[in-house]
Amino acid sequence: MSKRAAGGADKGPAIDLSTLSSRPIVIERVTPEIDHGRFAVKRCEGDTLTVGAAIFAEGHGALSAALLLRRAGETDWQEYPMASVNHGLALWEGSAPLPDIGRWDYTIEAWRDEWTSWRSDTGKKVDAGQEVSLELVEGRALVEAAQARAKGDDATYLKTVLKGFDADPAAAAQTTLLMSPELQGVMARWPDRTQAVRYDLVLPLVVDPERAAFAAWYEMFPRSQGTEPGRWGTFEDCIRRLPEVRAMGFDVLYFVPIHPIGTTHRKGKNNSLVAGPHEPGSPYAIGAPEGGHMAIHPELGTLEDFERLVRSANHMGMEVALDIAIQCSPDHPWITEHPEWFKFRPDGTIKYAENPPKKYQDIVNVEFFGPHQYELWEELRQVFEFWIGHGVTIFRVDNPHTKPVPFWEWVIRTTKDEHPYVQFLAEAFTRPPMMKMLAKVGYTQSYSYFTWRNRKHELQEYLTELTQAECVEYMRPNFFANTPDILPEFLQRGGRPAFMIRAVLAATLAGVYGIYNGFELCENDAVPGKEEYNNSEKYEFKVWDWDRPGHIKDLIAKLNHIRQDNPALRRFEALRFYECDSDDVLFYGKMTAERDNMVFVLCTTNPFDGRHVWMRFPLAEMGLEPDQAFEVEDLLTGDRHLWTGEWHHYYLNPQTNPAAVFRVVPWRAVDYRNPSL
Repeated sequence: MSKRAAGGADKGPAIDLSTLSSRPIVIERVTPEIDHGRFAVKRCEGDTLTVGAAIFAEGHGALSAALLLRRAGETDWQEYPMASVNHGLALWEGSAPLPDIGRWDYTIEAWRDEWTSWRSDTGKKVDAGQEVSLELVEGRALVEAAQARAKGDDATYLKTVLKGFDADPAAAAQTTLLMSPELQGVMARWPDRTQAVRYDLVLPLVVDPERAAFAAWYEMFPRSQGTEPGRWGTFEDCIRRLPEVRAMGFDVLYFVPIHPIGTTHRKGKNNSLVAGPHEPGSPYAIGAPEGGHMAIHPELGTLEDFERLVRSANHMGMEVALDIAIQCSPDHPWITEHPEWFKFRPDGTIKYAENPPKKYQDIVNVEFFGPHQYELWEELRQVFEFWIGHGVTIFRVDNPHTKPVPFWEWVIRTTKDEHPYVQFLAEAFTRPPMMKMLAKVGYTQSYSYFTWRNRKHELQEYLTELTQAECVEYMRPNFFANTPDILPEFLQRGGRPAFMIRAVLAATLAGVYGIYNGFELCENDAVPGKEEYNNSEKYEFKVWDWDRPGHIKDLIAKLNHIRQDNPALRRFEALRFYECDSDDVLFYGKMTAERDNMVFVLCTTNPFDGRHVWMRFPLAEMGLEPDQAFEVEDLLTGDRHLWTGEWHHYYLNPQTNPAAVFRVVPWRAVDYRNPSL
């Protein structure tokens, strides 16, 4: 027989609940949460962080919970109440505003709500006519305990309640006093949280500038912005083009590398192995006697010229993005200054880059690991720091999937710790796991497979994954319609209608999209059998006629104007696809949470054939009654319609109107039996 059974006073050792896997209050299935908190959820300045979880305990007692939020590195938490949203599944939800960019932490705390439990149970007994004198004494004790915790006016109020309770012993009066809504509100502010349970993990959050999730990019080769054949364009030429680029509605101006270009194994026209004496070479063969990654090609201008270009772009409302390629020409100063950073072959020659059977004789790669690791990584970090110091706020990184993931996690984190407004775009046309991992370790945006998704079913399947799977919490796809490396078959074969179609899709499906200059001119001269531009400006100068016949600059400007004017189009995660009776036509929409802005897009994926289409509007999702009228404006043409019901007909002609962008405004629902309502 134990001492306890025999009446002994020995209570035995205390049980250490922290050694158990479970907790008195269970908090599980927290969303969003990326890989058990290893990686950060991403949001933008001005967003709201909404967190959900399953929270429960034994029995029927009431619980309370709070979402906790703090800046990374701080100790004090801001609290935001959570509410039960599904009692049967024990699901709770809470939201917190995110006013500032930077790194944040969040977690959840839950506790037993003794007052709400007492109030509920006692109220049921009162309603059933049962005796509650002991319950009233218990209730008073809870108020007294709360009064000891409370401060200010609340402490004074609770003291007054206690005096009132003691002054009138009548059960009815005491019940009325303790059941008052005012007391309930005060008691909710001063719960007993000495036994509160906190979620096991503190979860990371990164808050970026708004343009991280909503922006239109315009890519250009600075050396091809001039007007004289065979002559280098300059930063001054770029400045002269800024008004036109801005007039099209772009807010990010993206330059390919602007550094000195090596001469060893310089590539010539159309990637030939031998360059002529006046051929400029590929800007990705970085480095020459004039300098490397922290230098400017002298033909483009000076550092002061570049800074003037950045200021001019900023003045017009555009940010400048710079391409950073961590690779070197054989003439890069690093090779002689730090040969240990590179790999050499058995014959003593430096090993150039390869992607068999492709050979990049004009490029060599650095070795990221070895005794030199710290010096190399720090030098590469200084490349970003240098350009940030000269006004660059966004970096597009070339082929990051061919460099170690730990390097990117380190360099992005250390850079953004000092400059939280800086953004990184991963040019990672690679396998999905690597693409997603780069986003997890810090890349603000990523290239995507949109470039090759052309048919209706392909787009619906891919966009549903991007917007409704977990990756929406950390990966922001940038829908580039073309790049200097990729001229998709759809654009090659579909002509001007194909360019119009892809412009509409990129601009309205994604929050962030981009074009490489020439897209607005419907440039589709390709190397036969390849997705490559013929006479690519990667290897030669170009002089463009920016107003040549057949351009779609007006359409692009209109699309960007529509994007700016309609908040729903900023919400990538809000994208949903709806019913349409053609296998060649997409019908999709985005709505603000309040439904005060609703935009639907009808777009063909067939650049040759017209289509009569029936589309089905989701009236319930739109908050409309089945017979409620709604006004529809095609923002591309200005046409207006007054429609009622779900199904409606439209005709799309790929030559003239391959798409319609509908803004829907409900007309007030009227009860005709009582028109004043």
